[in-house]
Amino acid sequence: MIAITPAISIPEEELHESFVQTGGPGGQNVNKVATAVMLRFNVMRSPSLPEGVRQRLIRLASSRLTEEGELIILARRCRSQERNRADARERLAAIIRRAAEPPPIRMRTRPSRAARERRLDAKKARSRVKSARRRVDPND
Repeated sequence: MIAITPAISIPEEELHESFVQTGGPGGQNVNKVATAVMLRFNVMRSPSLPEGVRQRLIRLASSRLTEEGELIILARRCRSQERNRADARERLAAIIRRAAEPPPIRMRTRPSRAARERRLDAKKARSRVKSARRRVDPND
């Protein structure tokens, strides 16, 4: 079980891991051992996620989601399979934690009277500049 927040935890049954070979440092061990971890978590079907968190997670991780709604995390930073597993799980927990934070409530504000007056004065000044550029009528 991966504890995300005090209210959200993901059971092991919802995670699917597969191991693949990876390039990079490691010598000949790289060619023999599958150390990279591909972690799959189905966001759409997970009963562990509240609906609000699910919607924010879909928005946050849209580039990593498959059409079926699976979030894919590929961890291949370390040479050890066990460290890559831990890295993938921590990255999954981090993205779900970010989605668990509710967005800040926007407080509606109004511009002050002085700000409205400055805006109108700037518009009038700009209008005068533009009207000074107009062609002068020779009949006047």
